[in-house]
Amino acid sequence: MAAEYEGSVEQVHRALRDQSYWLARLADSGADTVTLESMEVDGRGGIDVVTTQVLRRDRLPGVATQFHSGDLAIVRKEAWSPIRDGSATAAVTGTIPGAPVSLTGTAVLGPTDNGGSRMQFTASVEVRIPLVGGKMENFIGSQLVGLFIAEQRFTTAWIKDNP
Repeated sequence: MAAEYEGSVEQVHRALRDQSYWLARLADSGADTVTLESMEVDGRGGIDVVTTQVLRRDRLPGVATQFHSGDLAIVRKEAWSPIRDGSATAAVTGTIPGAPVSLTGTAVLGPTDNGGSRMQFTASVEVRIPLVGGKMENFIGSQLVGLFIAEQRFTTAWIKDNP
């Protein structure tokens, strides 16, 4: 997946280093409960963020409720590098505690020719449930695309409102 930002690499990266950005982004996520578990910005500009987003059971698709009882908590970790040679990279992981689901991915934030930036995100989703795992992986993958687009829109608006 890829998304274009009107803001520069530096502007997007600065937002990622801002706790109020993460709190607002989580509040805008549509999840029923959100938590910024931890956020660390190192002296070189690297960022490590852990978030938890919870969806109530009554909002889950039927196939998910067959294999997971209760609400669904999604723990996401992003470890962003400092900007080097005009770009920044991130390792992204996602887990659902108590479920045989994992997501691993990488993001690359780089400049565009028009002064904006572009984020390229590659992810792999694994659902270790016989017979229906592939169906769940496809569902999660389609949800990731929507989430990626929503986060791009949020970040673009955030940068405009927080120059």
